[in-house]
Amino acid sequence: MANTEAQDRTSQVVAGRVGVVGLGLIGGSIARAMARGGHEVYAFDLNEDIESFAAIETTSGTLTDKLVPTCELIVLACYPKACVDWLRGHAALVSPDAIVIDTGGVKRSICEPCFAIAREAGITFVGCHPMAGTQFSGYAHSRANMFAGAPMVVCPPPEIRGVECLALVDRLEGLLAPCGFDKFTVTTPDRHDEVIAYTSQLAHVVSNAYVKSPTLALRQGFAAGSYRDLTRVARLNPTMWCELFLDDADNLSKEIGTIIDSLTQYKEALDAHDGERLIELLAEGDRIKRADEKEAEV
Repeated sequence: MANTEAQDRTSQVVAGRVGVVGLGLIGGSIARAMARGGHEVYAFDLNEDIESFAAIETTSGTLTDKLVPTCELIVLACYPKACVDWLRGHAALVSPDAIVIDTGGVKRSICEPCFAIAREAGITFVGCHPMAGTQFSGYAHSRANMFAGAPMVVCPPPEIRGVECLALVDRLEGLLAPCGFDKFTVTTPDRHDEVIAYTSQLAHVVSNAYVKSPTLALRQGFAAGSYRDLTRVARLNPTMWCELFLDDADNLSKEIGTIIDSLTQYKEALDAHDGERLIELLAEGDRIKRADEKEAEV
């Protein structure tokens, strides 16, 4: 990209102006938080009704191609492939002084192509994953305090290291301050996807499979906290989670295999009426969880 083009785009930036692509649960919550913090927010959503409704109570209007060069922060809050497609189609419009982030639940399938697109266009893209949400989806369930005290996982471009990386993350923390994130954790797309397969994706698979028991029909009057905790995320957006699972299939399949192996041990102990073995398995899980809680307190 010619330097003159970059200079033209830089001169249009309006400090603090935010663009949000996708007004679902996450994008809507970011838009609400940033607007509440006094930022001028423009948004785009494929559903024009949602876009119009958001303009009444939250945003300053539609994020058009004309406004893209004026945004200091652009948030891609859509499905992984849609994030890549948007950046590919709009990279030439983004200011080199802006930061573009995504909010996707996987990072390799988003970051690898987006890093390349950004590098070629002379702009900055940072992979992000806000660690907050609910079992519900859509703008109607978004709220300004969704991320208060929540962690944010950040995947900077691999060529940005050391002091430069610290400065980039510090600037991003400042831009996102109205959202109220607690801790920014810097990692790589590979490590993110490896860990998130266990901490998030596996939980959704287990919860979704758990409610398929025929005994579900008999639960009324017998279900309490354990049932609620384990089934909360069985309710999900199948299309979105399918894309996330397939993009991280290698890691998720490994985690599913691990839990199947563990469950098989419990089943074998039960089938054999082996109380000693069952106590051993239960004590092991209890010990691991207690150790994990102590580590989390540090």
